[in-house]
Amino acid sequence: QVQLVESGGGLVQAGGSLRLSCAASGRSFSSYTLAWFRQAPGKEREFVTIIRWGGAKYYADSVKGRFTISRDNAKMTVYLQMNSLKPEDTAVYYCAAMFGYSSSYYYTGSYDYWGQGTQVTVSS
Repeated sequence: QVQLVESGGGLVQAGGSLRLSCAASGRSFSSYTLAWFRQAPGKEREFVTIIRWGGAKYYADSVKGRFTISRDNAKMTVYLQMNSLKPEDTAVYYCAAMFGYSSSYYYTGSYDYWGQGTQVTVSS
């Protein structure tokens, strides 16, 4: 079992930055692929970024060049640094974990565990 707890969300002006954290508890953290998804009001949950146990990273086109994912296996924490934020980035951001890796990493059903989410609001 893995439990995920996100933090760091809030209200920021367009062009600003936020850093989200996701603290995990459980075993074999380093064996998990970790991801961030987001869900805006009235929309489906969408893929943002993942980081594999070896450090490989993939990003959605909408955040590429602005967001950076990282992980600290010793602290069992994954981070999402968000820069140059836009109003369209407003959403609840969720941390997710899957054991191993799947090429369908953009699909919510590929993940075994989810956090409760943290709200990010970007004002124009």
